[in-house]
Amino acid sequence: MMIFKKIALVGALLGTGLAQAFAPQTGTWIVTSEVNGKPGRGLAIDVQDNTLVMQMYAYDASGNATFYMTSGTLANDNYAAPLNKYRGGRYLGSGELSGKEDGSAGTVSMRFVSGTKGYITLPGEAEKEISRFNFAYGNDPQGLKGIWLFSPLNSLTPTADFFRLEKAQPATQYGNGLMASSDGSFGCEHQVTGNAAGTVLCVKVNSAGKVLRGYQFIYSVNDGEGNLLNSLGQATSIAAMRRLANRTDTGTGIFLKSESSEEAAAAVVSPDQLRLAIESVAAQVE
Repeated sequence: MMIFKKIALVGALLGTGLAQAFAPQTGTWIVTSEVNGKPGRGLAIDVQDNTLVMQMYAYDASGNATFYMTSGTLANDNYAAPLNKYRGGRYLGSGELSGKEDGSAGTVSMRFVSGTKGYITLPGEAEKEISRFNFAYGNDPQGLKGIWLFSPLNSLTPTADFFRLEKAQPATQYGNGLMASSDGSFGCEHQVTGNAAGTVLCVKVNSAGKVLRGYQFIYSVNDGEGNLLNSLGQATSIAAMRRLANRTDTGTGIFLKSESSEEAAAAVVSPDQLRLAIESVAAQVE
């Protein structure tokens, strides 16, 4: 029987011999409750080492668009520093102008509960939830398209998997549609029902449809964290996932043009074999 331990929280995974603190994902963040399809307030957050920089685009009391910036130390997933205002910088078509600090709106504080979710307290406001803004990848098969690298974080497991997910296949009993490699030997699917709901399951199978290993993970945009699973379906180590190129083969930071030799040499696996392998995994998740 294949027994897959469900990923409850990314933070729980990081507890296995790794530091408890983490950096929030770099990119566009939003106040979760303010997402309504209309221009509003947004945050650009970047963390390098233990230094956090956040730029905030918002409005003043007169309705004029403005921006603020804060920078300081992120410690134990918490941050607090002045939210500075600026004026006098370059405008469209202007010559060289240097912006200058124009005082502080007050102290901004943030606390992060994962790499994609946190809470912010802005000057004069109550605490609000913020989240990494995913505006392009939905929780559907097309959202999994691209070139992926799956890397176990275990020195005893030196192998990694590198696949282009590009071939749509029918949904399994528990998911919403498989996205597979061209030869069908590797496939992933968002699980929408059952104990694995809310995670992505991937399997690598041989030409007979036997599971060689698998992955179960949670991801946001181009980065994921989860478990490497052995052929018996047991979680053997945590693993990191990275989308190297998107669905049109545009690199996301590191761009590799060709598939791995292992994938190219693999025998073609039928869609039914891959679908049954995913279903057998999902049915045993605890």
